[in-house]
Amino acid sequence: MPTAPPPAATTGAGLHRWLHPAVLAAAALSVASGFAQFGVVAGLGDVAQAFGEGAGGGVADQLGLSATTLGLGLGVIRLAALGGLPLSSYADRRGRKTVLLACAGAGLAFTAVAALSPAYWWFVALFALGRPLLSATNAITGVIAAEETRSNDRAKAVALITAAYGTGAGATTLVRAAFGGALGFRGLFALSLVPLAALPLLARVIEEPQRFARLQATVARSRLGLGAVRRDLRPRLATVCALAFAASFGTSPVNGFVFAYAETVLGLRPTDTFFVAAAAGVLGLFGLLAGRWTADHWGRRSTSAVMHVVVGLAGMLTYTGTPRAAVAGYLLGLVAGSAYAPAVGALSAEIFPTSERATAAGWLTAASALGAVSGLFCFGAAADRFGGFTAAATLVSIPVVVTAALYLRLPETRGLELEQSAPELLAGQRG
Repeated sequence: MPTAPPPAATTGAGLHRWLHPAVLAAAALSVASGFAQFGVVAGLGDVAQAFGEGAGGGVADQLGLSATTLGLGLGVIRLAALGGLPLSSYADRRGRKTVLLACAGAGLAFTAVAALSPAYWWFVALFALGRPLLSATNAITGVIAAEETRSNDRAKAVALITAAYGTGAGATTLVRAAFGGALGFRGLFALSLVPLAALPLLARVIEEPQRFARLQATVARSRLGLGAVRRDLRPRLATVCALAFAASFGTSPVNGFVFAYAETVLGLRPTDTFFVAAAAGVLGLFGLLAGRWTADHWGRRSTSAVMHVVVGLAGMLTYTGTPRAAVAGYLLGLVAGSAYAPAVGALSAEIFPTSERATAAGWLTAASALGAVSGLFCFGAAADRFGGFTAAATLVSIPVVVTAALYLRLPETRGLELEQSAPELLAGQRG
């Protein structure tokens, strides 16, 4: 049976507020991770034009490469994120700081080198090599944010990491809008050298969480393989992975196709979608703040479950066939998804012990990647089969609503420190 941690582990010594420099430095790396990872989406059109020959008619004439070629390349890059699991798990062996800096540095370097790609599949290969490193970077920054803070600051810190990643992803669009075709995809990806150059400065500020340092000094090192967790934790891990899979299964295709659907099917003008995107930025911030507040006052589990359901319902609403429904559904889903992030992020950190928290974060990243790829495939196949988007959106959104009941299998952790919500086993009890 798990035993209570030694008193020294719960005194709060070495813990920080959510705006402590160590947490802010982790957030800065999350910005860099978001920028580097989302660049492939923002610059996809430039990549297709640069490497395509426009032969074969249809989409290939418009974009430069066929939709099949582009989709296959994106699928390879998304699936490469699965490699982030063993990398994240390694942070439970070598330490959060060491693995974080190594992954961030190598991931940004691969992204920058992708700017020199001589052909499309070279670009895909280089980006795919960097993707698991950057996925692990984002997973570990979330772990650091959770371990550096007390219970009443943890949801705020997780929300900060989420906002930082979104800021980095959004920056790619802003950079392209500011510089237009003058920058191109090569210039966009070369900008990854900027955070790479700042890495030595961030390394001075990022700390090894004292929770992990104390664990290494008092608890025997796990003999489990990379990616493995204790037997008694596996049902809990399976539950949160199923929830992560379901969430990305619905949100990835719903959000990925929404602007193309709104403009080509519903007839919205590009200026209309621009204002929707601008409103989304403001409402996304509101959702993060609301989710942080409800996670601390209503509870992590209840906030996650409610927002999980709302995200699924919003996905169905988005594709019901009218411009107003599309805009309302997209924005409602965005607010709910933003509110969901700090609650589920705090909960996921609080239900696993420090010795296996980064491994669990890696599993969640892998489950989300698999859910996204599966959802995109099912959405596209359903849209082709039924000749429209309404049935496809319903197909991928129903699992999001139904799986919210799985939260009842998880404990409520609001107000508990990590040592209370997920205590370690003593050295003699580990296996």
